[in-house]
Amino acid sequence: MGIVTRQSFYNVLSILFAFALGGLNTIVFYPRVMGPEFHGLIVAMLANSNIIQPIFSYGIQFSIIKFYSACKTKKEQDNLLVFSVLLPLLVILPIIMSVYQFEFISNYFFKEDSPAHSFLYLIFSIAIATAYFEIFYSWLRIQKKTVLGNFLKEVYQRIMITVLLSFYFLGWFDFDGFVIALIIGYYLRLLLILSYALWVYSPAINWELPINTKVVLRYCSYIFLTGFSASIILDLDKSMIEQILKPEYVSFYTVAIFIAAVIDAPSRAMVQIVSPLVAEAINSDNKNRLEQLLKKSSLNLFFVSGLLFVLITTNLDDIYRLIKFLNKESGYAAGLPIILLISITKLFSASLGCLNNIITNSEYYRYLLLFSLGAASLAVVLNIKFITTYGFIGAAMATLVVVIIFNLLKVFLVYYKLKIQPFTKKSFWILILIATLYFIFENLVLPIEPLFSIVVKSSLIAILYLAISYFLKFSEEVNSFINRFIKK
Repeated sequence: MGIVTRQSFYNVLSILFAFALGGLNTIVFYPRVMGPEFHGLIVAMLANSNIIQPIFSYGIQFSIIKFYSACKTKKEQDNLLVFSVLLPLLVILPIIMSVYQFEFISNYFFKEDSPAHSFLYLIFSIAIATAYFEIFYSWLRIQKKTVLGNFLKEVYQRIMITVLLSFYFLGWFDFDGFVIALIIGYYLRLLLILSYALWVYSPAINWELPINTKVVLRYCSYIFLTGFSASIILDLDKSMIEQILKPEYVSFYTVAIFIAAVIDAPSRAMVQIVSPLVAEAINSDNKNRLEQLLKKSSLNLFFVSGLLFVLITTNLDDIYRLIKFLNKESGYAAGLPIILLISITKLFSASLGCLNNIITNSEYYRYLLLFSLGAASLAVVLNIKFITTYGFIGAAMATLVVVIIFNLLKVFLVYYKLKIQPFTKKSFWILILIATLYFIFENLVLPIEPLFSIVVKSSLIAILYLAISYFLKFSEEVNSFINRFIKK
């Protein structure tokens, strides 16, 4: 097993474990231990940190990966790494000084009576810690040492939350103490990756600018704008729900979002496998191979995510009966429509396969900046309008519209420039299968406990879904896997 394959395997395991632990934290521990209000407040603050983080890092973490291999000497490499640590300070310090010096700036972004206004230190502290964590994670990625970094990124954070919630439950500290402990936890993570990064490779400090500083800064600016736009698309909804409505609605929304996010899990795992293959096909100008990768990744992801979509959306009532039993809070049931809306969003994104990888690795990557800026602007407008009109369900409606438009633009771009697209006739028949099973089982209510109902209904759906797919030969890879299983 090669180093890339081996580390990808470990990374996938980390993602799966992190996803499971994150589910327990989001759906059970956070709401039950802290209550919807405090849970929603924490989520909103972290969402604000995620929005700010791309500004603080200024895209330098991606520049490290892009330009490190182009450096011809060790001195040039060292200068780039030292520069990557210093550049964010030129962004961070003026912003923080301005926010705290001029109160009207913070009032512009946060209402004075908003709880978020009282926790600006949390937002900025975690944004700084996360920005520098990503920088040193990239530092390790160029040395092909990703396992610890991925563990700290995906698993550590979830374990930390579980531990802190346990301490909070035991009464070891109050909410303010939880916030301080959370900040400390993020900086401990930063210290761990910093120490490991310096142990793996310690650059000589020459205090010289990289030889291609202008090119690096230009690329940083592009990545910063793209990343900032992406963070707005992903996290603005939670921030605005807290601003327009109340923190507890953020909790209801977050639980719903996480349940729907299960559909996205196969995509996250496949990206690590497909990305180098896509880059290789583009670099070798092998258009046939590129189209094959796009259609196969699209078909297989649509197939797997489609099954997850049916399993989730047909069990919503039982899922929320279970959540209500665990949390003793009826407000989460209001998030049922959100799961359906976001599930459709995730399913459509999965159906595109490695489309995004093709764009980012091609000469057309700059189009993503235009698309991202447009999508971010639309997200701001729609979230304000829809949340004000429809409550927190409006945030899911805004996300659905923005993501579908954003993805359609990418589909049209790839088709116009490369004359390839992700869909086949089999994609259509998988869609028919998904829709049919959804409408059959969506109103099926079993007179048993919700957990057993979920197990029984899901088993029946999975058997039918796989059996029909097998006999109609939707996916060669799935059929091959089933054949190996049958032979055993």
